[in-house]
Amino acid sequence: MLRLRAFRPTNDKIVKIQMHPTHPWLVTADASDHVSVWNWEHRQVIYELKGGGVDERRLVGAKLEKLAEGESEPRGKPTEAIRGGSVKQVSFYDDDVRYWQLWRNRFAAAEAPSAVNNVTAAFSSPAPSTKGRHFLVICCENKAIFLDLVTMRGRDVPKQDLDNKSLLCMEFLAKSAANEGPLVAFGGSDGVIRVLSMITWKLARRYTGGHKGSIACLMNFMASSGEALLVSGGSDGLLVLWSADHGHDSRELVPKLSLKAHEGGVTAIELSRVIGGAPQLITIGADKTLAIWDTISFKEMRRIKPVSKLACHSVASWCHPRAPNLDILTCVKDSHIWAIEHPTYSALTRPLCELSSLVPPQLLASHKKLRVYSMVAHPLQPHLVATGTNVGIIVCEFDPRSLPPVAALPTPPGGREHAAVYVIERELKLLQFQLSNTVNPALGNNGSLSDTGRIRGDTPEQLHVKQIKKHISTPVPHDSCSVLSVSSSGKYLGIVWPDIPYFSIYKVSDWSIVDSGSARLLAWDTCRDRFAVLESAVAPRMPIIPKGSSRKAKEAAAAAAQAAAAAASAASSASVQVRILLDDGTSNILMRSVGSRSEPVIGLHGGALLGVAYRTSRRISPGAATAISTIQSMPLSGFGSSAVSSFSSVDDSFSSRRSSAEATPLNFQLYSWESFQPVGDLLPHPEWTAWDQTVEYCAFAYQHYIVISSLRPQYRYLGDVAIPHATGAVWHRRQLFVVTPTTIECVFVDAGVAPIDIETKRRKEEMRLKEAQAGAVAEHGELALITVDSQQTNAQERVILRPPMLQVVRLASFQHAPSVAPFLTLPKQSKVDNDDAMPEERKVNEVAVGGGGVAVAVTRFPGEQKRPVGPLVVVGVRDGVLWLIDRYMSAHAISLGHPGIRCRCLAAYGDAVSAVKWASRLGREHHDDLAQFMLGMGYATEALHLPGISKRLEFDLAMKSNDLKRALQCLLTMSNSRDLGQETLGLDLNDIMNLNAKKENVVDAVEGINKFAKEFLDLIDAADATAQADIAREALKRLAAAGSLKGALRGHELRGIALRLANHGELTRLSNLVNNMISVGSGREAAFAAAVLGDNALMEKAWKETGMLAESVLHAQAHGRPTLRSLVQEWNKELQKEMEATPSTKTDAAAAFLESLEEPKFTSLADAAKKPPIEILPLGMASLYGPNPVHGKPPPAAQGPNQQKPKQLLLEGPNAPAQNASAQSEPAAPTASESGVPPTSNSDVPTTSQSGTTPTSESSVPPPETGATPLESDTPVPPESNSQAPTELNEKTTDNQNPDSSSAGVDDPTASLETVPSASKSSPSTVDTAPHQSVNQVPNANSANPMIDFS
Repeated sequence: MLRLRAFRPTNDKIVKIQMHPTHPWLVTADASDHVSVWNWEHRQVIYELKGGGVDERRLVGAKLEKLAEGESEPRGKPTEAIRGGSVKQVSFYDDDVRYWQLWRNRFAAAEAPSAVNNVTAAFSSPAPSTKGRHFLVICCENKAIFLDLVTMRGRDVPKQDLDNKSLLCMEFLAKSAANEGPLVAFGGSDGVIRVLSMITWKLARRYTGGHKGSIACLMNFMASSGEALLVSGGSDGLLVLWSADHGHDSRELVPKLSLKAHEGGVTAIELSRVIGGAPQLITIGADKTLAIWDTISFKEMRRIKPVSKLACHSVASWCHPRAPNLDILTCVKDSHIWAIEHPTYSALTRPLCELSSLVPPQLLASHKKLRVYSMVAHPLQPHLVATGTNVGIIVCEFDPRSLPPVAALPTPPGGREHAAVYVIERELKLLQFQLSNTVNPALGNNGSLSDTGRIRGDTPEQLHVKQIKKHISTPVPHDSCSVLSVSSSGKYLGIVWPDIPYFSIYKVSDWSIVDSGSARLLAWDTCRDRFAVLESAVAPRMPIIPKGSSRKAKEAAAAAAQAAAAAASAASSASVQVRILLDDGTSNILMRSVGSRSEPVIGLHGGALLGVAYRTSRRISPGAATAISTIQSMPLSGFGSSAVSSFSSVDDSFSSRRSSAEATPLNFQLYSWESFQPVGDLLPHPEWTAWDQTVEYCAFAYQHYIVISSLRPQYRYLGDVAIPHATGAVWHRRQLFVVTPTTIECVFVDAGVAPIDIETKRRKEEMRLKEAQAGAVAEHGELALITVDSQQTNAQERVILRPPMLQVVRLASFQHAPSVAPFLTLPKQSKVDNDDAMPEERKVNEVAVGGGGVAVAVTRFPGEQKRPVGPLVVVGVRDGVLWLIDRYMSAHAISLGHPGIRCRCLAAYGDAVSAVKWASRLGREHHDDLAQFMLGMGYATEALHLPGISKRLEFDLAMKSNDLKRALQCLLTMSNSRDLGQETLGLDLNDIMNLNAKKENVVDAVEGINKFAKEFLDLIDAADATAQADIAREALKRLAAAGSLKGALRGHELRGIALRLANHGELTRLSNLVNNMISVGSGREAAFAAAVLGDNALMEKAWKETGMLAESVLHAQAHGRPTLRSLVQEWNKELQKEMEATPSTKTDAAAAFLESLEEPKFTSLADAAKKPPIEILPLGMASLYGPNPVHGKPPPAAQGPNQQKPKQLLLEGPNAPAQNASAQSEPAAPTASESGVPPTSNSDVPTTSQSGTTPTSESSVPPPETGATPLESDTPVPPESNSQAPTELNEKTTDNQNPDSSSAGVDDPTASLETVPSASKSSPSTVDTAPHQSVNQVPNANSANPMIDFS
């Protein structure tokens, strides 16, 4: 029945073992007195020490501590040097241990019908006494060791401090007197119990006169009257009862009661909680018997011998829903864990499990036989049992997913009393529960501020639960493990006994049985009173196999094998049958067998679809496991057939490393309840499924995560939530409350808005419109279509897509809130007269008082509440609290009253208005977080009413909710630009350029607008889309004003402003913007704005006044402007100035020496004076300095005595399709004649172009896209060229050239390049101004002028 959870091999036998309640820690002591602390979850040893002898590491550490504190010479022998002797007991002690010990005692006492009401009503968390420390306490014969596992500092208390008597056992007392702190009681070898204070480390009191021999075991518990008691068992066989209340002043306490329990001595004592009765004591002794004692009369109830001829050495109280009749676990020195049936029956002892079958076989080879020497059950998780054996530590897990046999019934509307049905023994019982102090039944108790500065109702202890258990007359046929479930209407209760197998359906109104039969599994439909059962033939029961190798044992083993084979064949022949319950209470079979698969069925899951899991022997490859497709075409009310999803496991990242045998099998099929046909493909088998009552969401739980999906308008995967080992969950609108063995989590879910939702909405609108048309035609004839068609639909509202949202909040866990551990002393207690003792430093930052005395929570979420112990069934949210029922059939309420949780729950439920009202109780610093949550839930408009949200988030919310007026106000506040751009301000260009002290805020405003320029543009577009022109105009005013300052906005933003100004008809503001941009030198943006404005003169002015003469010339020529000639002259003069400007270069001595070795640039001074004036003309324009040229062959120029006739070299770019010459925003680099270096006329050296060679034809010129220029070709000079003539470089710029294509270097590589700006990127008027034509050549008297055709 158990499976191995963790195993740690050891060399010696483990004789003492103890588990920590909240951390996965296990402390053990072996027969050699070595103590170790092991983390069984992560399989690592935390701490080891030698308990029996002297631990050298601790001795050295103690000496170093003394030296650090200034003690040079130790006064005496340190306590760490005392030999410990035999280890008698090991234990943990911290706030968690103390809290859960007290919790267990109180709730066990409260089960008694005669229990005092305040036993649990006033139970609250005790004050932190160990303040963040985690003590490991080791009781040795000669001393007690207290070791803090946080700081690794220890305290050894020798037996000399405890009357010099050997210490044999210990127990921590739940209550302590003032200034005593935590108390620990030690049982001595002289029969006296001595109590030590962990604050003063002095003896606090003694319990004397009870035992004649030594004390073997101690345990404290609480009587049903509320009195704290201490019980001790001695070697004299006596069981002695003492009062453990601290009200007595006496230092010497005498026993209350003494009983003879066992011959030969008492070995161990355990407290057992009984459902509906007073707690019981279980004792084991040296006489091989186990005795059960009543704690009211202290009479012996039953005495048994669990295992004949062997004495028990360990005992544990146990209550597990999978084995409802087994109450006690015990161990003897064999390889079993023995379980004892409920004492009201025969009290039979049966082996729960054979441990040698769990241990790896190679470890057993060296040992003759496995023996158990110690055993402990986990105090909070009953499915975990740890044993210490002669081969190591074995941690077993026993069916962690089984739940208590209880099912909640629906509460009638307006009712405050809730009910649940449960099965105990062979009885059906009704549990009625409600809050006894609810102020507002709709919201739970979140009332006034209490004296201790906490919100009442904010902590789980303040929720008082009133519950009554009633007997239902209808008997239950079986007492084995049962599973209860309620139909969707709440009218029927289904009970399955899977071990029998048998099922019954009860009608809740009169508890009559309406259907029954043989079945192992049952699942309900969430939409109708319909259920599926796995019908199976009754398999023979497994006989108990006795130990030994006798003939009887062999016969029993053969019979068991036959029974197993029969059970297997019965399981394989079982079929899934669907039945429906009609209103008259009769049951009818709808489908005899669902599905056509031949594999045996191992699981049924109800919901909107019926899920059937099959047993698979074949494992699939990891590749196939990770490519699990979606459920396709769910028969829900949606359009479309499939959606993208991943039901692949979370372990996909390392699934490739797993072998194919370990991959998750696809063995789970969903079926329709209506057609019984499969829906979608096979999926991995989930551990459980949860479907929303409104059939909007579903959750499939796997071992390490939960997959959450949306079902409407069609199936859509939303995401995975990493909540491992979840045992069950309940939907409450868009909240999924999940229970795991250690925590309670709440998952807030919203599907968001996907394109399929918008499409579905549109189609529904169309269908509604067609139905309206059809109805109108049927009523009024064809004439009706005129009126229907003439209806004008409103402007389309902006539909914003929203991603799905999953947020997990932990509501409860076992652990205490972490606190900081002090290093030396524990804090002094200011008030310790009751269990609500608070240390002097009271908790701060938990609650503040707002206006009007309203309690305001300062924390974002509440501290984690205490999870009830053991497996839990989630009832759901009622009365504003989350209800749970534990394995003892007690109802527990988890508060949802903290404003951080309450607001989220209300928003998820759909009541966003109440969520905003409750937000007044949440600290304003958490309003942004809450607003983001509400935005994810789709409540942007309501989130705008939260008073504490930041302006940035307020702007986003206003944009999402189409409240553009508020968005504009947020932008003006954030950018500090409320006064910028107003006409009344009188802020002209001179004011902007010459700021004085009074207008410094303009600079801040411009900087703010620059920071939020994108938001301004988004706001303008949103306002345009919704026809709110006044808002767009207000934003445009600010942007236009900021665009007037140089460098305030980037180019694309300025162009966006120009377009939007033109769109709004703000032509005056646009022309002002152009003039301002010209003034600050933003020529390109100014020209673009002027082009949008359609003002050619303004465009020309923009280029001309910002130095972009090339663009202005091209623009003037393209538009036939009369200013063309003057612009060309001005441009050429500008180029001439650039040529004459001598570039300043830095040369070092080596460069100067190398330059002096070069041949001079000019052969004579006469050549130096012959710099030709630059003349670059647009296509078709006459020369500025001579007669009009004739197209074709030019006339020969006048030749001087020292000159020869030049040979013309034609330079052309590749013939590419003409494109926009002004498409580049970067200015073009200069050509050869523009760069300030004149053409060379060296008669000896062949002249080349700037790169050293001269291109000769178009075929040698690479296309401009390659990054090479026409002047950078590697073609050598042709032989027919005259090498002694100055070379004429006639460049022609084609329309498709990049500015980089016309760049070229000069002879001197260090010469700086002056740049000539090219046409503006934004000019719309310079596109394709001239076709590709031949080069103009103009003769000159001195030399040939290089001329560039700037078409």
